[in-house]
Amino acid sequence: MRSYFIKTPGFIMRFFSKYTWRLPVNSNEIFLTFDDGPTPEITEFVLSELKKYNAKATFFCIGKNIKKQSNTFNKIISEGHAIGNHTQKHLQGWKTNNQKYLKSVLECEHIIANWSQKVNNSKLFRPPYGKIRKSQARSLLKNGYKIVMWDVLSGDFDSSISNEQCLQNVLKNTRNGSIVVFHDSVKAAEKIKYALPRVLKALSDKGFSFSKIE
Repeated sequence: MRSYFIKTPGFIMRFFSKYTWRLPVNSNEIFLTFDDGPTPEITEFVLSELKKYNAKATFFCIGKNIKKQSNTFNKIISEGHAIGNHTQKHLQGWKTNNQKYLKSVLECEHIIANWSQKVNNSKLFRPPYGKIRKSQARSLLKNGYKIVMWDVLSGDFDSSISNEQCLQNVLKNTRNGSIVVFHDSVKAAEKIKYALPRVLKALSDKGFSFSKIE
């Protein structure tokens, strides 16, 4: 049984109102986001598909993956996309004490700055698994971070759903200003290779553009 929301309920967005769930925009803009990279081949595939539509996106990167895939990381930046912090080792906030969790965020922040010539200090943050303690969030917000969540979850990480269901999760729930979650990871590879090109085409045909979060 699915244990997550495809479309984030309004009451959750209202209760956690200090987090960013979607963005107020005047034009037909959508904000595609990609978690857990950079990953060999998968991130390169994502970048190639985005380029076909002149689409910009936001990549929430894991610090240890940046070190392993620094060339791909810098390609993300050179092609005009935004970078976000996804902790150093993909920590789950509910299961991690505050000191260790915040240290992991800071380590990732330093990696982002040290391994790129164009990103000095990324203050976009997405908690792995979408799970973060209120005390952890308070510390990050106090230190200038924007905690970016989502209102549409593709489900590309879920082996129990089909490629087509992943696609429909996005197409049926995305609206103007939506923040949509994909994963440029090995686990999500099959579904993202199926869904992403079709999402870009279908939503472009409806007049939407794709922007990065700033």
